[in-house]
Amino acid sequence: MSNLTNPIKVLLVDDHDIVLRGLEVSLATFDDIEVVGHARAGSEAIGRCEQLKPDVLLLDLMMPDMNGIQVIQGVRAKNLDTIIIVLTNFKEADLVQGALEAGATSYLLKNVSVDELGVAIRNAVRGRPTLAPEAAQVLITSMTRPKAIDFDLTEREIDVLYLLTRGRSNRQIADQLVISSSTVKNHVSSIIAKLSVKSRTEAATKALRLKLVDENNR
Repeated sequence: MSNLTNPIKVLLVDDHDIVLRGLEVSLATFDDIEVVGHARAGSEAIGRCEQLKPDVLLLDLMMPDMNGIQVIQGVRAKNLDTIIIVLTNFKEADLVQGALEAGATSYLLKNVSVDELGVAIRNAVRGRPTLAPEAAQVLITSMTRPKAIDFDLTEREIDVLYLLTRGRSNRQIADQLVISSSTVKNHVSSIIAKLSVKSRTEAATKALRLKLVDENNR
């Protein structure tokens, strides 16, 4: 790890040559930052980290062979001291949260200026994380967005609500959940009341708008 008297060693990871070249030229303007290598794929990035032991890994999240979060996990599994800074175009809450939870120190977007990037690299080495304002905002929005539990929905009602968002009829819901149609009707009535809407269509629309059901896990 750099002791802040020697240049900070940075490994660049991006699958676009023009981005790598641009970053290398930009970071070369700083006397205290040295680009020691680059990688164009996730597996290569992990190997280069192990070989070069950079102070900072500047990582894009979209790789041809694996995603950036898997790269972060791979580097962390090697027990390296390398600090990981995500530099990407993507600001979705699940990516931001996933990267930070996997072990990234900072999350920046590619609209960052060269000077801001330099500051973020120096701060990361000093133990000070940097979060792009857009990334911070989506995290805040995600954390404050109403959840199904906030509406006091039961697990079964959440199951029914998910199927409502998929356009299923009461009969189809009953068949899929192996319950009676009358039970489904009761659940739907309860959902409508709890969500303060007037119809099953409005309930489904509200559920989608507020992301009350996780479509990826059902």
